[in-house]
Amino acid sequence: MNESQTIADRLRAARRRRFVGRTAELAFFRAALRAPEPPFSVLFVHGPGGTGKTALLDAFAALAEEEGVPAWYRDGRAAEAPRDVLGPPPGSSGEPARRVMLVDSYERLAAFDDRFRQDVVPRLPAGTLVVVAGREPPGPAWTADPGWRELLHVVPLRNLPPADATAYLRAEQVPERLHRDVLAATHGHPLALALLADVLSQCTGTGDLDKVVLGDTPDVVRRLLDRFLEEVPSARHRHALEVCAHAMLTTEDLLRAALDDPDAGELFEWMRRLSFVEEESGGLRPHDLAREVFDTDLRWRDRAAYTRVHRRVRGHLLDRIAARGGAEQQGLVAELTFLHRADPVIRAFLDFTHHGTHSVDGLRPADVPALAAMTARHEDAAAAWLVEYWAGRQPDAFVVVRAKDGAPAGFGVRLDLTRVTDADRAADPAVAALTAYLHRNGPPAPGETAAASRFFVDREAHQAPSVSLTPLLTAFVQRRFTAPRLTYDFLAAYTDVDGLTDLFAFGGFQRAHDADFTVGGRRHRVFVRDFRRGGVAAWADLIADNELHFAPPPPVAPPAPLLALSRPEFAAAVRQALRDLHRPAALTASPLAASRSVRDAAPAPVADALAALLRAAAATLPGDPRGDRAHRAVDRTYLRPAPTQERAAEVLGLPLSTYRRHLSSGLARIVEVLWQWELYGRQAR
Repeated sequence: MNESQTIADRLRAARRRRFVGRTAELAFFRAALRAPEPPFSVLFVHGPGGTGKTALLDAFAALAEEEGVPAWYRDGRAAEAPRDVLGPPPGSSGEPARRVMLVDSYERLAAFDDRFRQDVVPRLPAGTLVVVAGREPPGPAWTADPGWRELLHVVPLRNLPPADATAYLRAEQVPERLHRDVLAATHGHPLALALLADVLSQCTGTGDLDKVVLGDTPDVVRRLLDRFLEEVPSARHRHALEVCAHAMLTTEDLLRAALDDPDAGELFEWMRRLSFVEEESGGLRPHDLAREVFDTDLRWRDRAAYTRVHRRVRGHLLDRIAARGGAEQQGLVAELTFLHRADPVIRAFLDFTHHGTHSVDGLRPADVPALAAMTARHEDAAAAWLVEYWAGRQPDAFVVVRAKDGAPAGFGVRLDLTRVTDADRAADPAVAALTAYLHRNGPPAPGETAAASRFFVDREAHQAPSVSLTPLLTAFVQRRFTAPRLTYDFLAAYTDVDGLTDLFAFGGFQRAHDADFTVGGRRHRVFVRDFRRGGVAAWADLIADNELHFAPPPPVAPPAPLLALSRPEFAAAVRQALRDLHRPAALTASPLAASRSVRDAAPAPVADALAALLRAAAATLPGDPRGDRAHRAVDRTYLRPAPTQERAAEVLGLPLSTYRRHLSSGLARIVEVLWQWELYGRQAR
């Protein structure tokens, strides 16, 4: 061994030996390193969690090192502040003609996308190659700019093709007899393949792997995790995993508190080496599917242990919330809200899967027209006018949820009722009704406060479950914790409370019929909580009890992970799904059922969502004579099928060979449309 070699050198060498596949991506990047003029300025790699984006960036870094090109790496998960990722590269003098900047977990930097695109990258030397990796494709601002359309190269990262997946299994010494079943079950999903290696590392012999039931099932990751649980080194290690699965983010001090174990550091270090556990700036986060498996298993298997873990994690977070402020406190409140997720009422409303993709901000003057417009769209002009009114009167009452491009995706307004004036009461019927309620039931004394959630609007979904709902509720909860001597808290934003009463009851809010009001012909039904009885601490205890008052779930598999099929696998799955269009059970079992396009569809049974997606893709065919002919062939074959292809050709008045040519053309176009939707979303078309 070279005496000058460091452990970091050995780590890099080990990673390179274990890396397989991605031949086309590596060849393209190597050519860019060697080209006199870079073929791109930004290489944007995107794909679902678990598809190996971080591993690919590491391989790019290794290529840069081989070519003698300096590279620096920034991780959106590990940054304490945006400048840690978006700041200048190390060194400023004697810069080489070619350099590489690698930015991982870009979805965590969604709020700073404009700054990165408009300021950070353009200031870099022209020979710099910037590689960005994230879960989502580049936003529309990238592709709308003609300059970036020329300098941006997008690489959707899919599952490993069979040859590469097989090479990985060989490298991990998975028995050859299992390869076919493993590939059929995982579709080459890198996380599932990595879990196999973890299972083997915990087993005493490779023969034990035969106990894993592998086949053409969508929940192979769950099965592997179940097997992993059976082989963890000790009960202490299993308990540590259960804490990590329950908390949004696990730090060493949280683990110590939850386990009451002074040696928790050893367990923390063990977990951070697991393939399904990711490191972020706030702590350890397990892969979503791993979290569901471990947490559901404990809740079903040992309710007392689950309750103990829940209360200890919650108690630790409450202690930290009381001792912190600002953005750190906001993050801790989000972690506290995350503990609600086991309650079936909360799961129906709060979306914890988009954590980090949207940011919470205050009101900017330029936001007001957009907020008023989205309110007018979902409510009426009178409500929109009141948004503008309160933006001038209590701008600090606004919480704005920003999308990846920085535009408002939703907003909420939490008014301080102790600051309102007679003019405010005359302008807003809500304030008149709520302050009258206060005077009838005991107005706040000097130094006390009363608050009201006056507006709650998502740009697309209004007040239905949305990506805005969770961050808005979290921001309002933080304000509840920090309000000085809170007396009454009103929920007065809702124009339609059907289906919401269980959610309000979970939060300890009751109907206040005599505080209802009308704006622009719309009646608002008001809910209230009196915080004078026990304060915020009693409210937090109530929430803790409600979080645990649910029936233990049956031991069923959680939803299958998103699949990232290769293009040939995707095309074959589309053709089979069209053949199964009128067979709901077969559609439910289709690999496309776990695709991004189906998961992003409006809530519906999987078979219905997939069928609607296929019909929508077919509906894009008409528009030109060739497309019309292709659409008619598809229609009579799949949408309104004739008994046989011969009969379909007869109905269309076509020779069989001509009919089949039109059908083949239509199928190819449907596959292409669905492939584009899968990669970039339906808005891309």
